[in-house]
Amino acid sequence: MTGKFISIEGPDGAGKTSVLKAILAELRPLLGERLLVTREPGGTGSVVAEAIRDLVLDPNLPTMDAWTEALLYAASRRQHIVETIEPALADDKVVLSDRYVDSSIAYQGGGRELGVEQIAKLNTFATHGLAPQATIYLDLDPKIGLERIQTQRSDEVNRLDVEALAFHQRVTQAYHELIERNPERFWVIDANQPLDQVIEQTSASMHQILHDELG
Repeated sequence: MTGKFISIEGPDGAGKTSVLKAILAELRPLLGERLLVTREPGGTGSVVAEAIRDLVLDPNLPTMDAWTEALLYAASRRQHIVETIEPALADDKVVLSDRYVDSSIAYQGGGRELGVEQIAKLNTFATHGLAPQATIYLDLDPKIGLERIQTQRSDEVNRLDVEALAFHQRVTQAYHELIERNPERFWVIDANQPLDQVIEQTSASMHQILHDELG
């Protein structure tokens, strides 16, 4: 692996979409074709991973078993790695992924209460241990996140968005435990702040992470 692999994580409602839009507008002119932006579940250039995304996020499938959900996320991730991430890293690209393994550990391991260690093991198997060199985490009070979902995203709510507050609290707790275990990888941004401040701090972190690539 010769490229740079960065993920961006956060609970629902943290503003990842808005932050990413602003950051990409800044990074694309600097990195050009070296920058590959992708997201999970699914992934740029992967028909199979995208098909699994449609299934796992379908709000019309409320009876999906929690372990089925976890396995589908892992399967989509494996295809994403093989078709998108690994080829890009081998081509010395900067890969920026909107969510990765940490999301499964937080949402299925913590939120669904399947067990953080069990989901981590499942994804180590699926990824062959491929992990980001850096992860930007947008930290947000789950109550605020749920309020934002209900007021700002009513047109695109998925299966995970409609979960109760207790679910989102478990997700956030699992993320915090991951950060405590991997402080060298995580760059934590307070997403309770106004959006412009979140963007400014995320940009500063990204420039430090990509210091060598940006010159």
